[in-house]
Amino acid sequence: MRGGNGTAVTELVLLGFSGYRSLRGPLFWGVLLVYLVTLLGNSLIILLTLADAALHSPMYFFLRHFSGLEMLYTTTVVPRMLADLLSSCPTIPPASCFTQLSLFSLFGIAECGLLTAMAYDRYAAICQLLHYTTLMSPGACVCLLGASYLVSIITSTTYCALICTLPFHGANTIHHFLCDILPVLSLASASTFWGEVANLAVTIAFILTPFSLIIVSYACILVTILGVATSQGRRKVFSTCSSHLLVVTLFFGTGIVAYMRLGTGSSQARDQILALFYAVVTPMFNPFVYTLRNEEVTGAMRRLVKKYLWRP
Repeated sequence: MRGGNGTAVTELVLLGFSGYRSLRGPLFWGVLLVYLVTLLGNSLIILLTLADAALHSPMYFFLRHFSGLEMLYTTTVVPRMLADLLSSCPTIPPASCFTQLSLFSLFGIAECGLLTAMAYDRYAAICQLLHYTTLMSPGACVCLLGASYLVSIITSTTYCALICTLPFHGANTIHHFLCDILPVLSLASASTFWGEVANLAVTIAFILTPFSLIIVSYACILVTILGVATSQGRRKVFSTCSSHLLVVTLFFGTGIVAYMRLGTGSSQARDQILALFYAVVTPMFNPFVYTLRNEEVTGAMRRLVKKYLWRP
């Protein structure tokens, strides 16, 4: 990163929560606890979907990869954040900052793709039952997974490369605890209009559009559920979708609020609270949602405990 006068910028300052010094201790322990629960919970989801034959289905194939991405997604943020909470002057090299920005975007976009694939799986299973095995064959699942990863790699790499080409002069202070797109754009000394337009375009393409497709899928599913003759049948069908729908609401809801805007002049405190929620807290909810609200996963957990931990 070089300024317009040719002076190399050797470090960036992440102000983060430096304005709330009395909260840094409790925040450190709180974030650490949430991070450990996130790693443990998502690792449990991966273990269950691998170990239990009843969970060897397309839905849990995508869930396994989604849980892995959740751990990677939050790991790009939390270790650096914890270190900065212990530092009196948190700094980050420009190369590390752009690496964090690139990985954070990559994992986030990939998660959008996987959540959309999971919604399509539920639509095929409920609304296209006779064609389900064809629509969600192993080859089709691998293609959907590969497309999610490929698109996320191309998009995040291209967008972050464009940001790197912007001129950066003397400013090196980021009013955030992570190198997210809008805080980094605010450091550019030239006009950031096209960077903000690109951010809006990426948001529409990879947050708003997938979210809209998921809503359409669930509208079709709802119509099908209402056509089921018995209330017991409706509950059974809905139970397979409610966990995914809740995760979708948490993930896309915070993403749309955080990124669906032009300009970087919004409240810094609000931006940090939103980022704390979607980058740190939301990944912790995934395992709880899928273990407490999903009968198939809770059944797999009971079988795993009975097989390895408890013997009558």
